[in-house]
Amino acid sequence: MTELELARNIVKVLDNKKGSDITVIEITEHSIVADYFVIVTGTSNTHVKALADEVEYEIGLLGKKPDHIEGRATGWILLDYGSVLVHVFTGESREYYNLERLWQDARKVDVSDLVK
Repeated sequence: MTELELARNIVKVLDNKKGSDITVIEITEHSIVADYFVIVTGTSNTHVKALADEVEYEIGLLGKKPDHIEGRATGWILLDYGSVLVHVFTGESREYYNLERLWQDARKVDVSDLVK
């Protein structure tokens, strides 16, 4: 599975679990940390945890486990899949950290065909 395919599969999982404002940013040209950020908002801390848990479970069924997970007790959970970093936020945390602004020079990937 390519990095983009992984990101797209993650988007599908997040959309099925009612994550909102799903954004994929290609950071390949701007960072050596990863190739893609997947950013999503949950409606509460409980929803954020459920979104992260579902990504971990469903992507695990595809044979890919996260290298690292951070923030299970906060309004921001990070799942590190190496080339794809998944940021699951509460609305307040997403607004505060504003990753889209920090990475505004990076290309946004169109996921509208996946999120219908």
